[in-house]
Amino acid sequence: MSGYDGLWGYLVLVLVGFLPCDIWRMLGVVVGRGIDEESELLVWVRAVATAVLAGVIAKIVFFPPGALTMIPLPVRLTAIACGFVAFLLARRSVFVGLAIGETVLLTAGFVLAR
Repeated sequence: MSGYDGLWGYLVLVLVGFLPCDIWRMLGVVVGRGIDEESELLVWVRAVATAVLAGVIAKIVFFPPGALTMIPLPVRLTAIACGFVAFLLARRSVFVGLAIGETVLLTAGFVLAR
């Protein structure tokens, strides 16, 4: 059994971390199949999810964790603004907005580190 000693951590990770979350995802897929995407309930859920995400982003921008504290607030706000403008110009492409915002943030980080 000594050959399997290193695999116990992975087994615990699957049993405790992956399966409980995956069960709820599958249940959501099964239950959500018949729900109209434009129903008032889903519009409300989408609005709440968007508000929570905006709150988390605002907290990270104004009270940055870790290495992000080295980048000044105006630079962080500029990166968000550039990402949002790119998002709008690229026909609401989340990927383009994220890539541009991240590029501005990383470029400023490299310039300020010198």
